[in-house]
Amino acid sequence: MSTQAATPHSAMMDGIYRHQRHIYDLTRKYYLLGRDRLIEELDVPAGGSVLELGCGTGRNIVLAARRYPEARFFGLDISSEMLETAKNSLARQNLRAVTLARGDATDFDPLALFGEEKFDRIFLSYAVSMIPGWERSIAAALQALAPDGFLYVVDFGQQQRLPSWFRSALHGWLARFHVEPRQTLAVEMEGQAKAEGRAFQFTSLYKDYAWLASIGPVTRTP
Repeated sequence: MSTQAATPHSAMMDGIYRHQRHIYDLTRKYYLLGRDRLIEELDVPAGGSVLELGCGTGRNIVLAARRYPEARFFGLDISSEMLETAKNSLARQNLRAVTLARGDATDFDPLALFGEEKFDRIFLSYAVSMIPGWERSIAAALQALAPDGFLYVVDFGQQQRLPSWFRSALHGWLARFHVEPRQTLAVEMEGQAKAEGRAFQFTSLYKDYAWLASIGPVTRTP
């Protein structure tokens, strides 16, 4: 497994998840909604390459690798603790076409870490809400995305169509884990997509509980 140098943020994430990683998937499945829909929408071509930024325990990569067995998968996370769980999960499933690396999703060298310069699909699942300077993670993903590739993001929405008490309770709970729903996610992604000459799509899920957004291939002119 390749790795970048440890940072203060990686140390903080290791501290948060050193013990939680053992129960993370069991507890998060009830409120990290939209992840499976994202996996279905990846539609990875045969032999394609897929990078997950903020891969955590490897839950999404395991499911995606089963769904697209002819693809090659790569996972990046800033927490060595979470990557240890991901490595063990992949070993139990005997999934060998997956490469993991520790690194910062806002600033990484895919060629140095994975031996790959571009990826056909890149996705972030409930990661941007935990990344300081998350806007840079979108930019870094676009730099590593193949011209015909797709970038997908699923994360917390703003819960505008849900009761205000629910929104307040959820945000208070998330803050305990340094998680902050990004109010400007759609605007930021659309702006970066336009700057790169790419198409942008956005879907609000479950009464705005979650958002699913994507940036598509470079628009070609005749």
